[in-house]
Formats: sequence, C-alpha cells, structure tokens
Amino acid sequence: MAIEARFFEARDGVQLAWRETGEGAPVVLLHGLFSSAEVNWIKFGTAERVAAEGFRVIMPDLRVHGSSAAPHDVGHFPPDVLVDDLEDLVAHLGLSDFDLGGFSLGARTSVRAVLAGMSPRRLILGGMGLAGLAGWKRRGEFFKRVIAEYESAKRGDDVWLSVQFMKTMKVDRIAAGHLLDSFTDTAPDALAALTMPVLVVCGDKDHDNGSAEELVAALADARLAMIPGTHMSSVTEPALGEAIARFLATA
Repeated sequence: MAIEARFFEARDGVQLAWRETGEGAPVVLLHGLFSSAEVNWIKFGTAERVAAEGFRVIMPDLRVHGSSAAPHDVGHFPPDVLVDDLEDLVAHLGLSDFDLGGFSLGARTSVRAVLAGMSPRRLILGGMGLAGLAGWKRRGEFFKRVIAEYESAKRGDDVWLSVQFMKTMKVDRIAAGHLLDSFTDTAPDALAALTMPVLVVCGDKDHDNGSAEELVAALADARLAMIPGTHMSSVTEPALGEAIARFLATA
C-alpha cells in the first residue's frame, strides 16, 4: 500500500513529511529511530489494520528520517525537538481530540510530548520499557557508536545490525548525530503525569529498552500486550497492528 507524503513547515522552517490513511477518529503514530512511517507502520500492514477499525492514522516521518528534511545546522536540534515537531503537526492538522503512540524512539517522544502538556485520549508505547525512558542518553551513546563505526563495523559487532539498517534507510549521519544530542531522559516519577489509558506493546524477545512489565507497573492505567519478535522484528508482525487496533477499539 503506497501512501503519498504530504508536507508542512516546522517552527524553525524545516520541511517535515507525514502520511495518513483511513477515516474517523485520529491516531498519530511515531516511528522508531532510523526508520520511517513507511517501514514502521505501512509496509507490514499495521496502519491498514488500525484504519480498518475506523481510525484516521496519521504517521509523520520524524526529522532526519524518511521524506523529512535532515538539516546539518546544530541550531535545528534543541532539546526535545521531536516534541516541538509533533506539536507543530498537531497544530497544522488542527487536531484537538486524538490518540497518540509510537515505537521505540516514537514511544519515547510520545511520553515526552505528554510531559510537555499534550493531552491525547490514549497512549500507545511500543518496544519500550522503563529503563528505555530513563536511559535514553545511554542508548544515544550506543547509536553514536553506530554512526562512528558506520564504515568499520563487522558482522558480529554489537552495532552491526543497526549500521546495516541505517545504511538501508539512507540516514544522514551528520543530522542523526545532532538529533541524538537532542534526546532527554524521563525520570520514573515523572510518569505519574500519564493518567490516560496506555497500551505497552513489546516483542517477547525485545529487551533493548528494558522491561515492558516494569513500565506497565509504573503507570496508572496501563495494559501489556506481548507479541512475537525482537526489537527489530516485532514491527513486521501482524500482531502489532492487531494489538493496537484492539486497544483503540475497546479501551
């Protein structure tokens, strides 16, 4: 299912892309690091499954990813710049009552947006555990090594798969490095602000961002859906779309 990109201008003048499918109540889904709306949500049928439940599925390409611009000027990367971009997209589309979610970096960005004052009806956190929210700076250091070892990584190295994915996605390394520096951590006690219903959906072999069970326990109104897969493979599973669609249709 090919979906044409649309574009809007962020507050700093950077051109950002989004795609959407379906009609009905809006749900905004944010992809993971080095991925895109196409790979994370569209290619493996997740967006189509969610849209089938009567939702308008809105999927931005985050800054530096997919069809969005990848500026090299460090001034375009203040702390939590992805939250700024999400706020600008919501304003551009005139959304006032919507659901929000993401996978990995998209989940982290969704949490940061709520802490910044955004009030989605429900929240979806994919591929995320408690340690992943509190330790994004540490995760950022890993991805800085991915960039540094882009040309030298060998099969079997801990960065190998991420380097190959980054090459496949043609991610701009300079812009990606600046983006990593914009990430901020979320202290566990700050999660008290997440009072809406939350779905935590995670692969049964995905430990990249810590324990999904611990994240559920730290939230006021959360449920856990375990699906097959690792951090890299779980987004390819039909079970991801099924879990999100079921949550949005019943929660």
